[in-house]
Amino acid sequence: MIEVVNRQRKLKLDRPRWEKFTAAALRVLPPNASGVTVAFVSDRMMRELNRRWRGQRGTTDVLSFPASQDEFEKFESPTLGDVVISVEQAARQAKENNLTLDDEIAQLILHGLLHLCGYDHSSDNGEMNRLELRLRRRLGIG
Repeated sequence: MIEVVNRQRKLKLDRPRWEKFTAAALRVLPPNASGVTVAFVSDRMMRELNRRWRGQRGTTDVLSFPASQDEFEKFESPTLGDVVISVEQAARQAKENNLTLDDEIAQLILHGLLHLCGYDHSSDNGEMNRLELRLRRRLGIG
């Protein structure tokens, strides 16, 4: 199951569009992954999550919270976990990188999903980044 929730009020988002995109992204990821929650939040909420779970000050663009292994065993269609995106940070990054907000959000969803699948760009010698670039092209992300 894919769930998209909007917990911010600054920018209007098309939830069905992001449900459809997330489903497409899951289809190109490991076949045993069929569920995820994508939450769009404010900078304020992201700062709090970043502080609480990573011990970092300030906002960030995307955080991923994998489901525990025990949860995988309960379901035939395992849930990967949660991807949380700061829409305000995404808007700033889109502007800085000359991207549309939709392309930036799509990149962040994909990035978060890869983390939920176990990829870690800080320790994998570029494997995650290479895969992410290939999948961006495959999914038509600008």
